Amino acid sequence: MATGIEATFLRLHEAVNNHDAELIAKTIDEVVEPDVLFHAPVPMGTTGTQALKDVWTVLLRAFPDIRVSVEDVITEGDKVVYRNRVTGTHQGEYRGLPPTGRTVTYDEIFVIRVAGDRVAEIWGVVDLYSQLRQLGLIPEGSS
Repeated sequence: MATGIEATFLRLHEAVNNHDAELIAKTIDEVVEPDVLFHAPVPMGTTGTQALKDVWTVLLRAFPDIRVSVEDVITEGDKVVYRNRVTGTHQGEYRGLPPTGRTVTYDEIFVIRVAGDRVAEIWGVVDLYSQLRQLGLIPEGSS
């Protein structure tokens, strides 16, 4: 059984893969500091846990079958680094684009800092170029 920083990471990861917005929001409230510092390419106009909840609201609306598969996890001190592969079918509006029915697969890397048993800071690098290209928002061959 995982404890401490690993347990926090696992709870958050398991919640996002169940596709239940209420459970995701509840888990965020339980394992993430309310004023979490969130550094990622998500222009939501909100901060703290609300920003994280808003990200998942948008993603679940656009990709209701979204799946985040953890490829690598590195734990060191008060940080967890994880590399994910994300897949989903575009079935709802996303970034102004109506549903296309296209399946997307893209990679992301996140670093989370945990204070106690709660996430205090998140840094994220998401391959938005690949995601947007697969949705047709960036033409093939563009750089």
